[in-house]
Amino acid sequence: MIDFSLSDEERAVRDTIRRFVDRELRPLEETVLRNERSGLPSLEPGVLTALQQKARAAGYWGPATPEEYGGMDLGAVMHAIVEMELGRTFVPFEFGGGADNVLFACTPEQKETYLLPTIAGERRSCFALTEPGAGSDARNIRTSARRDGGDWVVNGEKTFITDGSEADFCILFARTGEGVTAFLVDREMGWKSSPIALMGDWPAASLSFEEVRVPGENVLGEVGGGLDLALSWIGQKRYLIPARAVGASERLLGMALEHARVRESMGRPIADYQAIQWQIADSQVEIESAKWLTLYAAWRAQQGLDARHATAVAKLHGSVIANQVVDRVLQIHGGMGYTRELPVERWYRNLRVMRIFEGTDEIQRRTIARNLLKGHVALGTIGE
Repeated sequence: MIDFSLSDEERAVRDTIRRFVDRELRPLEETVLRNERSGLPSLEPGVLTALQQKARAAGYWGPATPEEYGGMDLGAVMHAIVEMELGRTFVPFEFGGGADNVLFACTPEQKETYLLPTIAGERRSCFALTEPGAGSDARNIRTSARRDGGDWVVNGEKTFITDGSEADFCILFARTGEGVTAFLVDREMGWKSSPIALMGDWPAASLSFEEVRVPGENVLGEVGGGLDLALSWIGQKRYLIPARAVGASERLLGMALEHARVRESMGRPIADYQAIQWQIADSQVEIESAKWLTLYAAWRAQQGLDARHATAVAKLHGSVIANQVVDRVLQIHGGMGYTRELPVERWYRNLRVMRIFEGTDEIQRRTIARNLLKGHVALGTIGE
């Protein structure tokens, strides 16, 4: 028999994170809305740092970081559950103590300069893969790095790079004679960034490299092995996107339920009308299906099984249903949902990017279809 229950320890972690979200993050939502509508950052960096340190004092630091580096090493399933809880608010918060998983491929010397300071919150990285002409198809990147003595000289452009304007170093992927190679490139080496204005709060930027000189010891991993590193990063993170989508959708549905009970039309609460009830029911079914698809993908990753297909399914479904749910919730709120008096419109704008970044809907469908057509995945299997 399959046991879907959480252990006492896992339930305690979930409940503690939920209390943290309710007590520390949700009260900041009005501040976030007010700041963004005034053209200011969502939260002052000091506020975010203080929140991370408060969480650290409670034992929550680096949910996915190995214990040897001071992290919690919760495992993929609990990490997904943590992301679901964080998804219940639009306050842009991440627990401190983390680092891009590719940084664990650093040499001992690189770990001292890049990995450990990043985990400690003293440095900030960005993952520079996407280019204007190479989004989902990472193999087509054109940014180049040529050897010049013991150094590499980089030229090219990256776009839609998360935290690109805030990072002090980037994990850069460039084409070399041996293939694609990853480099650790400090901002002071000469690359520049420009923020990209978006409809949501995703902090994206474009990066430019013009004759940027990078020391040979800053190669991350093996020369020519950068694409494998990049794909491991993408695969490792992808199931966390539908996890956030599930948390956001549950919060939104809760808002719709509350509104439907108190809003009256033609002398009755709108919750009495079948048109509203069906939207609520459809949303609940979709959220539950996305939740279990996400947890299954995380479980496969945690068990060391190939999770790529399951993650593609979860990412596609979770991203789509989140957008369907927020659209219904806005509709249930009527004209008020379309105003900035309520945060629904903010959720509406923010969730749309989930269907684009970390692999578009179309790429997920392509992956799923190819796996089935080529026999890489069989129908009718359970946990295999």
